[in-house]
Amino acid sequence: MSGFQDHFASVADHYVASRPSYPVALFAWLAEQCPQRILAWDCGTGSGQAALALTDHFTQVWATDGSAAQIAQAIAHPQITYRQSVAEQSGLPGATVDLVVVAQALHWFALEPFYQEVRRVLKPQGLLAVWSYGRLLLEDAAVNAQVQTFYHALHDYWPPERCHVESGYQTLPFPFAQRPAPPFAMSLSWNLPHLLRYLRSWSAVGRYQQEQGNDPVTALTPHLQACWGDPERTITINWPLALRVGGLT
Repeated sequence: MSGFQDHFASVADHYVASRPSYPVALFAWLAEQCPQRILAWDCGTGSGQAALALTDHFTQVWATDGSAAQIAQAIAHPQITYRQSVAEQSGLPGATVDLVVVAQALHWFALEPFYQEVRRVLKPQGLLAVWSYGRLLLEDAAVNAQVQTFYHALHDYWPPERCHVESGYQTLPFPFAQRPAPPFAMSLSWNLPHLLRYLRSWSAVGRYQQEQGNDPVTALTPHLQACWGDPERTITINWPLALRVGGLT
């Protein structure tokens, strides 16, 4: 897998346990845009969050990721076939896919080879949907301030591709006939242990641990506990979700 960099191998177990789920309404809307719902390809599946949601709308789901560690943690389902492969090598026959989705992963891809593969595998009326979610915002102001400070303190450990997430993928080329999409909201209520698991799933935290030999979330935890109070108390967390959808030109 030449050129592939696995940013999540060291945090794959935290990833599957803690990453936020995507809105149910998002997958329902995407399915409504597809004339057929036989096969969906979830590229950059991670541990299968989007793939699992797609099974409610598509007969089969093909889910790929370049990370062996992520695939090993993937959520098993009889309608999902998992495959370790880079984005530009799906392993699918041509003109067979009704919907290609990329959830929070497009910024890691070699874009032109990936887009060529999308054009190859999509049916004539098939669609590509890519989305990202940015930095979390917590509705408790004191806790939110601690998390934002922590995020910025990791600046040197975020891969440079992270900038595309911050821009909502608007700075990335998208050479497809784009369609308007309604807004979708990501909002969950988490207790403190869940938030800590989520922070440990960040690629920057994994890189910090590898380079510094310690876990930065451990150092953050007492500061969060001081303003959180009862760790089982839940706080509403929001993520801005940016979506781009297009078909073959």
